[in-house]
Amino acid sequence: MSEKTVSQQEKEIIAKNNLDYTLFSWSKQSGLNPINIHHARGVYLYDYDGKKYLDFSSQLMNVNIGHGHPEVREAVVKQMNEVSYVYPGMITKTRGDLGKKLAEITPGNLIKTFFTLGGAEAVENAVKIARIYSGRFKIITQYQSFHGASYGAFSAGGDPRRHAVDSQAAPNFIHVENPYCYRCPWGSKTPGECSDICSAHVERVIRYENPDSVAAIVFEGESGSSGCIKYPPGYWQKIKGIADKYGILIIADEVMSGFGRTGKMFGIENYGVEPDILCMAKGLTSGYIPMGGIVVSEKIAKYFDDRPLPLGLTYSAHPVACAAANAVIDIYEKEGLVENAALMGKYLEGRVEELKKKHVSIGDFRNTGLLGCIELVKNRDTKEPMAPWNAKPEQMKIMSQVAARIRELGMYTFVRWNWIFTAPPLCITKDQIDEGLHIISQAIAIADDYCY
Repeated sequence: MSEKTVSQQEKEIIAKNNLDYTLFSWSKQSGLNPINIHHARGVYLYDYDGKKYLDFSSQLMNVNIGHGHPEVREAVVKQMNEVSYVYPGMITKTRGDLGKKLAEITPGNLIKTFFTLGGAEAVENAVKIARIYSGRFKIITQYQSFHGASYGAFSAGGDPRRHAVDSQAAPNFIHVENPYCYRCPWGSKTPGECSDICSAHVERVIRYENPDSVAAIVFEGESGSSGCIKYPPGYWQKIKGIADKYGILIIADEVMSGFGRTGKMFGIENYGVEPDILCMAKGLTSGYIPMGGIVVSEKIAKYFDDRPLPLGLTYSAHPVACAAANAVIDIYEKEGLVENAALMGKYLEGRVEELKKKHVSIGDFRNTGLLGCIELVKNRDTKEPMAPWNAKPEQMKIMSQVAARIRELGMYTFVRWNWIFTAPPLCITKDQIDEGLHIISQAIAIADDYCY
């Protein structure tokens, strides 16, 4: 992309067209001041004034390989020169290559993929397949989770943004408490106790709901935008044991935690559990082109050998998206990005431990690989949050100052309620982590002044 100088008038027209003629997600539309992006390279974004921003949350935790990788661009151009689109009932080489790769790199006995356009559609179709295959209808999910913003996915998640459409929520999604050890719902004293109590809670809810009516448990492979609520030791294994006991399927939502983000190819691999269905998107193409998918086990795949598969999307298995995904998976492997995520994650954890000594407002840091967040509190003993969960705008005064300072200092990262997310591209270096944490440290200093 050309990095030529753009006049002030051109910049103003670009901003005006965006603000006057497009709608922005999750925001009131007046008073917005988005970053006006010109180009991006590696772990950095550049606006039309030439200001550089360190991307410390991989945009929305999806640009895993970094920005502007030439091999993806070349793969996409090559595919478009051959065939840009065919309907999903046709064969293309790039589709078959991708399906084979996914069967090889996903955990357990996952073998066949149905391709979607993104994560919400992946969750929607995973739930549909689980209900059809099992003959059951209830789905167990967690309150503090996000599975997408379509009606079914919104209903599956517990994110409060769904409250605006609760009156139209999809039925038969049953929510359970998260094993949030830092704020355990039952006040457990150790991660092991939290694991035991919270998994027992899940089984109790299943029994109340009638196990024979429960089709699947849908959990994130590793918690993401709901606060990186790290699963305590043994929790995932206990959930798998409960599912097996009652003949319930496990659906791992790896939309955010997949493709190296957690230092493993998929987040659930950190816990040694094999799902029946795995949802993916985001890191599948590193966000370069919209794409998602669900990979199902051999037993589920065989169920549809002699039955029609009641799933269909116009852009399923889009050949250009498949080409991008194939290139991205090759990059993960050739550049050792999964291994680098694990290595840099350990380095990041050590550096944040040092920040804890400096900043009294840091209450907790939860991280797996390069999927983490810093939780800010007003008091470490009471754990009073710097902003409450689902905070109203007037309750975000302190954290809004923190977020504004981060942007001012040249960083883009996800700040939500009292959480600052640390999820940079997997190609990040130690020096770049230090650069990012130096900016975060300066911003957190604002919050320190409100501690008691």
